[in-house]
Amino acid sequence: MQNALKPSNLVPAGFEVVNAVTDGAATVVTVRATNRGSACPCCGSLSERVRSRYCRRVGDLPLAGRPVRLLVSARRFQCDFVSCKRRIFTERYDSAVLVPWARRTARLDYVVHQLGLALGGRPAASFASRLMVPVSNDTLLRVVRRRSGKAFAPPSVIGIDDWAWRRNQRYGTIICDLERRRPIRLLPDREPATAEAWLSGQPQITIVARDRGGGYGGAVAKALPQATQVADRWHLMENASQAFRDAVRKSMRQVRAAIGATVINADLLTSAERLQYEGYLRREDTNAAILKQSESGASIREISRVTGHSRGMVRKILRGQRSDIFRVRESSLELHLPWLDEQWVAGHRNGAELWRRLKALGFQGSMRVVTEWATRRRRSEKADAESLQRVPSARTIARLMTVGRDTLSKAETLLVAAIEGGVPSLVEARDLVAKFHTMIRKKAMAELDPWVEQAKASLITSFANGVARDRAAVSAAISSSWSNGQTEGQITKLKLVKRQMYGRAKIDLLQARLVDVY
Repeated sequence: MQNALKPSNLVPAGFEVVNAVTDGAATVVTVRATNRGSACPCCGSLSERVRSRYCRRVGDLPLAGRPVRLLVSARRFQCDFVSCKRRIFTERYDSAVLVPWARRTARLDYVVHQLGLALGGRPAASFASRLMVPVSNDTLLRVVRRRSGKAFAPPSVIGIDDWAWRRNQRYGTIICDLERRRPIRLLPDREPATAEAWLSGQPQITIVARDRGGGYGGAVAKALPQATQVADRWHLMENASQAFRDAVRKSMRQVRAAIGATVINADLLTSAERLQYEGYLRREDTNAAILKQSESGASIREISRVTGHSRGMVRKILRGQRSDIFRVRESSLELHLPWLDEQWVAGHRNGAELWRRLKALGFQGSMRVVTEWATRRRRSEKADAESLQRVPSARTIARLMTVGRDTLSKAETLLVAAIEGGVPSLVEARDLVAKFHTMIRKKAMAELDPWVEQAKASLITSFANGVARDRAAVSAAISSSWSNGQTEGQITKLKLVKRQMYGRAKIDLLQARLVDVY
């Protein structure tokens, strides 16, 4: 048998309805407590002696599309316990219903808190007004801050990584419980001392998954020397690919010689390309000057002080990672070159006229682009093939050498074959990187040490030395099932939450909206 719906069923537990009216904009419900007495907040003794009453206004969940205001008839009791310092006190209600001094019931406060966690300040306030829960954006953020700081279960397997407050300027640290698949802590920076201080308070941690950076590795080694460190497999494979790109960049002079593009004819360059070529020459002079000072025994710090360049740039030049090449940028005409070639062969060689026809076909570029192409084409008819040979970028060459041959065009296949024949050290580096990727995928732990010894004598020696220094973490990455991929996913979510707040959220709000939602 169904029970009849009573007015008291619509109000929080422990109250009964005295009166209910609707003024058009809201529903006003007068309620009073059903219990006869209340416990003194100081001594805890129960009292039923009512001294006075007053009206307490409290917000509650909306009803029938209207906001609800509760008028609570609150009582003041007299405490009769002799040693109690408080004589008069206001009755207390169940904390799950209405806490002291609150302007909202606990169930409405829960809704406000969840809106703040999900949407933040202004978006949540706008959505709450449509739900007939009028609340300001500042109140929403105050509720989120007040109810933040939930305790988490002590983790035993964590992932740690950095995230950008502002790229290249300020970073923070995120720590995730990999077993429960949830973030548990945000740190305000990525300093090893900060991470070490937090890790020191979690001695139960046995496994730490991290990136390849040395900062977190040192912090874990100091705070949790018994914990197993696991290098992230994705970062290992990415670092190996980056090492091959660096090897290609170091070998660009040999690559140019192998494909027969060692001469740059400045007479064929347009004005924009000539500016690029002059910048290339300046960079070559800078590289030569720094290498000369290094050969004389100067340290990186001294070279940086004398030349005015940063230590990072000096270090790249000395490692061969800034062996620049001159190459023109990809033009917006690339898709229209076949049509332009046909028009040129047909005798239409006026740049302005070609631009007008091309614009009618949907070209969005300026007339200068077409006229420069016509000028270059006119000059190229008087030049030899060697002067016209263009060299792809190091990134493009690295891609062509690592993708499947069935995806390459005939010209790209010939280019790769010329590089492989002229620069065998690049082929060795490519094979070593491919072998490393296979070792990670198949978890072939026994192949690590032979691979390191072989790679140290190749173009990727810097990467091999890094793997050797971090051998324990790399070995754990190959043999263990744990990885830092979950942490990377939580960083993506963190970026979304931060951008929802226009990038201005403080660490406590980010902590609440990312961690406390679980």
